[in-house]
Amino acid sequence: MPADDIDPDALDRQALRVVMRLQDHGHEAYFVGGCVRDLLIGRVPKDFDVATSALPREVSRLFGNGRIIGRRFKLVHIRYGEKVIETATFRAEPKSSGDDEDLLIREDNEYGTAGEDARRRDFTVNGLFLDPATDEILDYVDGLRDLDDRILRTIGDPWVRLAEDPVRIMRAIKFATRLDLHIHQDTWDAMCEQAEHLERSAPPRVLEEILRLVRSGSSLGAFRMLRDCGALGVLLPDLADYLGPRPTTNPEDKDRAGAFWALLEALDSRVHQGWKPTTAVCIALLFLLVIEELSRIEDISLADAAWDILEPLAAHTRLSRRDFSRARRIITIQPKFTQAPAKNFSRLLFARDEDFPEGLDLFGLRAQARGKGWDIYEGWVARQDRAEAAPDDEIDSERRRTRSRKRRRRRRPRRGGRSEGGD
Repeated sequence: MPADDIDPDALDRQALRVVMRLQDHGHEAYFVGGCVRDLLIGRVPKDFDVATSALPREVSRLFGNGRIIGRRFKLVHIRYGEKVIETATFRAEPKSSGDDEDLLIREDNEYGTAGEDARRRDFTVNGLFLDPATDEILDYVDGLRDLDDRILRTIGDPWVRLAEDPVRIMRAIKFATRLDLHIHQDTWDAMCEQAEHLERSAPPRVLEEILRLVRSGSSLGAFRMLRDCGALGVLLPDLADYLGPRPTTNPEDKDRAGAFWALLEALDSRVHQGWKPTTAVCIALLFLLVIEELSRIEDISLADAAWDILEPLAAHTRLSRRDFSRARRIITIQPKFTQAPAKNFSRLLFARDEDFPEGLDLFGLRAQARGKGWDIYEGWVARQDRAEAAPDDEIDSERRRTRSRKRRRRRRPRRGGRSEGGD
C-alpha cells in the first residue's frame, strides 16, 4: 500500500542510510514498528528502528559503527554520534519449550521472513513496515485498519501474546493512553486475566516501564488503567493498598485516591510543558502519600517510613542506590518547605542543598495538586535564585550561625542533670 500520508522529509537520515545500504547489498530492510505508526498519525518518531533479512553478523560486517548486543534478543546497534539505529533480523515464532502451561518467551532468536516477523510482534499498529525505497507500507496484520479505527489489538490470540510477555500489558496501557487508542475488548479481558503474571517478568524491566508511564504525560490515565486491570496491585502493592478497593463507598478511600490522582494530573501538566522528572522525583511522587500515611499511623519519622516502603522496592527492582537515597531524602525534607523560621535552620543553606531542586519539584507538584501553597513554592523559587547568587562570606556566616546554635543545644543539660549526649 502506498505511504501517501508520510512526508519523506520526516525520515531520519541516518536510519535511511542504514536501510539503503542493507538493500544495496541484497537484503530486505524496512523501517518498522513505532516509527511507522507515528509517521502515519502525524507524530514525530522518537527513534527509527530497522528490520532486515540480514543476520546480526552480516549487519555488523556492513557497518563498522555497529555492535551486536543482547542475548534474549540479538540486535545490532549502529551508532552515529549520540544517535543509535537499532537493527533487528526478521524473527519467526520461537520454538515451543514443550510446556503448554508456560508460554513465557525466554529466548527469541528464531529468524524468519518479514511476514513472520510482523505476526510475532505485540500489537497490530506496531506491526507495520515502511520501505522508503518504494514508499510502500507492508501490512501483514491489518494494522492500518486498526490505526484508522483507533483500536489497540494484539496480533493473534491476546491470551497467548500476553502470556508470552506479560510486560505487554504495560505497553498496551502506554500506547492506549499516549495515542488515545481504545483497547479491543478481547485484549482488555486478557490483560485483566494475565495481570498476575507480571510478577514473573524481570523486575528492572518492569521498573523501566513504570517510569515510562510516569513520564509519559498521560500518567493519570495510565495508572487508573493499571489499577482497573489489576496490574497495580502486582506491580506496586503498597500504592494499591493505599488507594483502597475499587469501587468503594468509603469516603476516606475516595479522598486518598483523589489526592493521588491530583498529583499525577499536576505531573502530566508539567510534563506537557517540557519538564522531564528525574527518576528520584518519579519514585518520590508515587510513594509520597503512602509514606506520609505510614509515618502518621505508625508514629515514626518520615525517613524511617520512607526506608520501610522504598528499600524493599529498590532491592527487588535493583533501583540504583543513588536514586533510592535521593527519593528518600527529597520526601524527608518536604516539611522544611513549610517550616517556621528557626534559629537553627537556615533557609539560605537549605536552598543550596544538593537535594533542594528535586525536593522543590516535588513540593511544587504537591502545591499544584492541592490547589494551595503555590505562593510558598514561588517564594522558594525566588529564594533559590538568591541563594545561588549569595556571596561566600554570607554563606560562611550562615554556617557558623547554625553550627554554633547546634553546639549550644547539645551542651544544654537535660532534666535530672544528664546531658543531651547519651546515657
